[in-house]
Amino acid sequence: MHVDESQGTETAAAKLLAALCGAQRPESILTWLRKPGVRELLERLATGNIPLSHEALDREPNSLRVEHLRSLLTHHNLLPVRDHYLALFERWLPGKLDDIDDTEVRRTIESFARWHHLRRIRALSADGNPTRGPVHSAKQEITETIKFLTWLQLTHGRTAASCVQGDVDAWLADGPTTRHAIRTFFVWAMKNRTCTNITIGFRQAKTVPLLTQGQRLAMLKACLTDDIDTLSYRVAATLLLLYAQPVVKIAAMKSTDVILTPGGLRLSLGVEHPAPVPEPFASLLTEHLASRPNMRTGSSSGSPWLFPGYRAGQHLHPNTLMMRLREIGIDLLGARNASLRSLVKEVPAPLVAEMLGYSYQVTQKHAAAAADPWSRYAPIAPVRVN
Repeated sequence: MHVDESQGTETAAAKLLAALCGAQRPESILTWLRKPGVRELLERLATGNIPLSHEALDREPNSLRVEHLRSLLTHHNLLPVRDHYLALFERWLPGKLDDIDDTEVRRTIESFARWHHLRRIRALSADGNPTRGPVHSAKQEITETIKFLTWLQLTHGRTAASCVQGDVDAWLADGPTTRHAIRTFFVWAMKNRTCTNITIGFRQAKTVPLLTQGQRLAMLKACLTDDIDTLSYRVAATLLLLYAQPVVKIAAMKSTDVILTPGGLRLSLGVEHPAPVPEPFASLLTEHLASRPNMRTGSSSGSPWLFPGYRAGQHLHPNTLMMRLREIGIDLLGARNASLRSLVKEVPAPLVAEMLGYSYQVTQKHAAAAADPWSRYAPIAPVRVN
């Protein structure tokens, strides 16, 4: 059966128009329409100049207006859902490879990037796992490996296959700590026998950012009792200070992660054992759930996210959350480490891991660093909480 693409585009445009007209906050739509290029973009979409597909939008110059339109189309089921960070990586990689002048370096990097990183990220995405962190790490590891292999060729006339341990040691000793990101490449090269004579250990941080208990409790008290920021950011800060949750995970939490039980509120943070929510945080969290911001941006159907973002159907961007928490004076890593150290002193490390979504290794490491009596406590069989 022949499908008229122009008719399909007109139908999609009509559906998008109906969705925009039905927004609970028309002023937000009007503000967006006044931005440069937005009307022209919508007109090209409505007339079929831009086919209704992710691939067509990918061919447009990368801009916030294109990504906002993509979010609206996806949210209203006019485009299929796709992994945003995987798509960004797939668009980034060809340009990165094109910038490599040396043919041998490019061949090696392309094999590493496609057969290790791209395959791994696609597998994570297919299983429904988050890909933001893996994509960020992949970009850094590929970039640092390009720098090393280019230096190796220009300085010593060697390739990855002829590289010697002294080359790697010299490179790591004379530069920033980001150079250790080449370790992943050599682990991969060892497995596929490209290079079997190089050893790079894990980089050990010289210092561990750590707030004092007094600093952590003072920040926690300010978030719970003072009007230091908007309610949503106070809730996010408390999740960091009280439950040691990474900012990336906080941003992606869903409203359904807050569970009302006969015994009070609980948070689903790990695989097992929802964590109890004490007062006054329980009241603060309940208030936030009833008044989440950005619930009417481009849609009248609400949002599943605990921290809805500015774009339809998306949660708050982790970078936005990071910047705001830093602005109110919170050392993100120091606060998370301090929270974990405090928790493993009060609760066996395996239980902390199961409640908060950490690995046993991480919580045991913090327990040992805190010289905690629970540090030798063996993991127990999970107990489901109804």
